[in-house]
Amino acid sequence: MKTVLITGIGGLTPRSIAGIIKENHPDYKIIGCDVEKKAMGFFMKGLVNEYYVSPYCDAPEYFPWLEKLVAERRIDYAFVQPESEIVKWGDYYERKGQFPCPVFMGCKLLLESLRDKSIMADLLKDTDYIPKTIKVTQENPRFEDVEKEIGFPCWIRATEGTGGLGSLRLDDLDSYKSWLFINAAIPEFTVNEFLTGRHLANQMLYYNGEYIKGAALECVEYVMANTTPSHVTGNTHFGRFINEDRINKFCDSCIRYLEKKLCVPAHGILSFDLKEDSQGNMKVTEINIRHMAYTGVMAHVGFDLTEDTIKIMEDGNCNRVERAPFYHYDRPYIFLRDVDVEPIILESEELFDDPKTRFGVNI
Repeated sequence: MKTVLITGIGGLTPRSIAGIIKENHPDYKIIGCDVEKKAMGFFMKGLVNEYYVSPYCDAPEYFPWLEKLVAERRIDYAFVQPESEIVKWGDYYERKGQFPCPVFMGCKLLLESLRDKSIMADLLKDTDYIPKTIKVTQENPRFEDVEKEIGFPCWIRATEGTGGLGSLRLDDLDSYKSWLFINAAIPEFTVNEFLTGRHLANQMLYYNGEYIKGAALECVEYVMANTTPSHVTGNTHFGRFINEDRINKFCDSCIRYLEKKLCVPAHGILSFDLKEDSQGNMKVTEINIRHMAYTGVMAHVGFDLTEDTIKIMEDGNCNRVERAPFYHYDRPYIFLRDVDVEPIILESEELFDDPKTRFGVNI
């Protein structure tokens, strides 16, 4: 039996990871921690065996608290999910030469560079990987640059965070000024050209520079879309699992470019968000340094990066992980998600039109 720590257990993705571990390894002990005492993962029956309220990762007491927890609860390895926490673990490794316990993540430079969207935009500047992008702040909104370099309509969002934080289509300078006022608590944004095509996502696994496997999906509709001005939220209501090798090729090409710029190998789980322009050309909008929210539903259609991560942490290598850089789903699966219900996977979009033959799997 293994003991697994999952941080940020109040979040959707950590809860999904815990669920997959429970299914694959019912004898494993799962310890969840979160900075929020009301974290949902603490109170979901059967999800974790123990839970703890942790200090914030930037607090001086965080790592002493964590080291004590690892020792006392005999934790074998960890899934670290909040990106701020991942970067702090990377810094810990730089200082100590080891992690508090085995974990699967890249080096500090890679983690910091991808977490901050403005740094990523600078690294990819003047390439075809990203849309035209500039960084703006509350102190330096660069009104003239936004109007002349990017043009309207354009897209604005916070440089850090997920879930569409601070996101909105801006149609003119007045709407830009208003949005800065409304979001005064967000210090820094990126502004980029408005892309009209599909929203794609790609989840990839790298091990010491080797691209091991990757799979893609399309985000079609969003949970509670009408509650946000942008109509984009961090959760997809309706999505399609898609077999398009060009998505994996594009993302891997982008990672290879970043490896050369940073002089470090890609390592860990890297999750892309992409948008297509009007001609179908893909552009990177963000690269997350962790499992993405779809990791659970992807596992249930055969692409299980949670189990692959466990194999790597338990073996200290990736010898048991199947090489599938262009993973293909065996059916045209789709998924549906909403608030307060478990996701549903359907075998085909055609089932929407034939209620008599609908087949759904609650997961």
